Amino acid sequence: MITASRIALTAAVLLFVVNLPATSAMADDTGPSEPPGTEPSAAAPVKVDPTDPDLKLPEGATLAEAKVLDIKSVVEDQSGDERREDTNADVTFALQAEVLFDKDSAKLGAEAKARIAGIAEEIRKQNATQVRVFGFTDNLGSSAHGDTLSKQRANAVQAVLDQDLNAPSITFDVRGYGEQYPIADNSTEAGRKKNRRVEVSFPRTQQ
Repeated sequence: MITASRIALTAAVLLFVVNLPATSAMADDTGPSEPPGTEPSAAAPVKVDPTDPDLKLPEGATLAEAKVLDIKSVVEDQSGDERREDTNADVTFALQAEVLFDKDSAKLGAEAKARIAGIAEEIRKQNATQVRVFGFTDNLGSSAHGDTLSKQRANAVQAVLDQDLNAPSITFDVRGYGEQYPIADNSTEAGRKKNRRVEVSFPRTQQ
């Protein structure tokens, strides 16, 4: 599973919405082109006039309740072989095909089964009852071959998950997408390696 040597990215956005009367119009604001505090005038404080009408809401306008947009956290192990993506709604694990299978094969090795067992444990922790297992390939070879191989690999991962979980209440959605939905550039081997993957995703219930 993912080790301490990892790269993590977390993004959160807090959004405030102004409810304006139907007759009001909002000015175009493209925002600063530089991070706050880096512009040339940042050395001296800017005097603010508290009576400036531009600092006040238009008459009749109110602030809507603050909303937190979906938070996405992506953690990838240093080798790039495994990636975990968390949102408020779902957990997704992506395993590169080379970690799971030999070239052009859908037979799992011992190391692959150990990694899948770790994913099964997380599914158990989240009390998930619906699990999606999707296979993907790069764009080398025929599209038909990629579709078949990606589905065979997804089926192989699902079979191990089903055995590890031993939970008849869990429903699996297993698909092979072949070269569709690449996550990297297929014109390079590094990109194709990322695209050859199996993704396991399920709803998040525990924070």
